[in-house]
Amino acid sequence: MASAAEGDMEAELTRGLQWGFQDLSLNKLATSLGASEQALRLIISIFLGYPLALFYRRYLFYKDSYLIHLFHTFTGLSIAYYNFGTQLYHSLLCIVLQFLILRLMGRTITAVLTTFCVQMGYLLAGYYNTATGTYDIKWTMPHCVLTLKLIGLAIDYYDGGKDQKSLTSEQQIYAIRGVPSLLEVAGFSYFYGAFLVGPQFSMNHYMKLVRGELTDVPGKIPNSTIPALRRLALGLVYLVGYTLLSPHITEDYLLSDDYENGSFWFRCMYMLLWGKFVLYKYVTCWLVTEGVCILTGLGFNDFDEYGAAKWDACANMKVWLFETNPRFTGTIASFNINTNAWVSRYFFKRLKFLGNKVLSQGLSLLFLALWHGLHSGYLVCFQMEFLIVIVERQAASLIRDSPVLSRLASITVLQPVYYLVQQTIHWLFMGYSMTAFCLFTWDKWMKVYKSIYFLGHVFFLSLLFILPYVRKVMVPRKEKLKKME
Repeated sequence: MASAAEGDMEAELTRGLQWGFQDLSLNKLATSLGASEQALRLIISIFLGYPLALFYRRYLFYKDSYLIHLFHTFTGLSIAYYNFGTQLYHSLLCIVLQFLILRLMGRTITAVLTTFCVQMGYLLAGYYNTATGTYDIKWTMPHCVLTLKLIGLAIDYYDGGKDQKSLTSEQQIYAIRGVPSLLEVAGFSYFYGAFLVGPQFSMNHYMKLVRGELTDVPGKIPNSTIPALRRLALGLVYLVGYTLLSPHITEDYLLSDDYENGSFWFRCMYMLLWGKFVLYKYVTCWLVTEGVCILTGLGFNDFDEYGAAKWDACANMKVWLFETNPRFTGTIASFNINTNAWVSRYFFKRLKFLGNKVLSQGLSLLFLALWHGLHSGYLVCFQMEFLIVIVERQAASLIRDSPVLSRLASITVLQPVYYLVQQTIHWLFMGYSMTAFCLFTWDKWMKVYKSIYFLGHVFFLSLLFILPYVRKVMVPRKEKLKKME
């Protein structure tokens, strides 16, 4: 008996040591790369999507649907456990609850409202109980992605019970006519190519993947390897750039005495460079996961006018637009595309009954801020986005409608100067907004904002009140325009 007990103890000790050494080696590797262990686990998990996608293509593409759902569920749960351990129960619980809501409440507005309250409430409670003053990779990170998925699922299921004629053309595409099983909801939720960081996609699109419809060659595996590798390669470029520069361009420096003691223009230029650079970690993740989605076929988006297959159904980034467009609205249109599309489809457009587009936009941004977390920095960031977009549209309208400003803006030789000024303003105040987003708490972002005299707020609030008066002077009335013609 004693020897058996000792053998069990030795075996348990051996397993514990093996696990400890694995953690130690992973932690050591993360430290050498200048990253946290959790960040390294996240990156490994995202790249793991490629061998899983190859396995799916080779062995499961046209197999029975239940096998595909099981594969997605098992792999997603495994990734969740690798990253968050037993805390995977949070996602599992919410998925089961969502299935019960759909089955017990049916296609009713009550089910939609219950889903919104339960899923958002659970996410916000998670934020409240796990929040710290820094960004930590924890179970709430993939859970915010899951929350949008499950809310969208409930709304699409509700739309599926309506008369087809009462739906918009967009709603008809996403409306769910059948009744999803628990296995289908689990497979949709845990799909390994999007579980951790997105992108968002609908249940109908996922079911097309399961049925083998998302391919450019009907009856065959999609020719998506090259497009997937292109996105992977681009993601690797951003990953290498971010890894090399991250030790030198940090948000911690914004809080340092060295930053505060620098000249005003130095502080502004550092914020500009940091604001551009800090987004690259998101760009990296989304490009890599997009490649996984393309490889499975989920990225298939029909054909263009020339008959070439499009693979951008899961694109979360328009890289060229992101890097070259000098306007804030261009960055919004090119960054986190599928999440923005989700908010537009399921939130902004559903507020049409308010009869006020600006109010609907403001409420949508408030929802996005809360969805990101409970820190004040999120509210400040999206408040700045709201303000900047309004002012930018005012300025664009003024230049378009003023004959004098239109002529000045169309001078070819000055175009490079205009572009440089626009990009400088664009990324300076993008960095200004991202300062609050990344520093989270009011004492931190307030310190940085004070150091540059609240430049962003002063600049855009001033323009918000000044531009209407400038418009009165620079834009002639219609009667005057007719006389001039």
